[in-house]
Amino acid sequence: MKFRLPGRRPAETIPEPAADLTAQQLTAVGKGRPTPKRSEAQGRRQGPPPPPPTTRKEAYKRMREQQAANRGSAREAAARGDDSALPARDRGPEKRLVRDVVDSRRNAGSLFLVVAALVLVGYFIPNQAVQSYTVFLWFAFFLVIIGDSFVLGRRIKKVVGERFPNARTKGLVWYGISRATMVRRWRFPKPQVGLGAEV
Repeated sequence: MKFRLPGRRPAETIPEPAADLTAQQLTAVGKGRPTPKRSEAQGRRQGPPPPPPTTRKEAYKRMREQQAANRGSAREAAARGDDSALPARDRGPEKRLVRDVVDSRRNAGSLFLVVAALVLVGYFIPNQAVQSYTVFLWFAFFLVIIGDSFVLGRRIKKVVGERFPNARTKGLVWYGISRATMVRRWRFPKPQVGLGAEV
């Protein structure tokens, strides 16, 4: 039998389950909880979904925004070389191999725009000697492009013939030469291999 003095309140005790719960809560505040994924954190920050549109104008605006977002995603996937997002002319493992062959080497055709600009400027300079050198530069560069395209075509035929014996190389060679005449940073899909890479 327990005795207590008059005017004194009995000592309060904390039930064990409550104490355990408090410890778990304290543990969850620190590093004990798993770190949320980035997508989950972004989802929580975005909050609840927006309410449905109330007018036709708002619905049309949302539809255009969604279409723009879808086009942007498809454009990014195509730039990465995702075969499902590419146009028909760029699809297929053979085309991807040709792109890698072209992108792994330095092509004379990629300087076409630079040389053409120089020739155009030199043509309008009122100096007979400069104009003569400009014409000579243009024909010399044209011959270099022909020779480089011939070498590139043979390379494409060889590599494609080894990897895909049943593929038609005629269209693939022209596809590769057309890509080689573009500046590297402007090529689409973007190059997936570096210069000098083994293909």
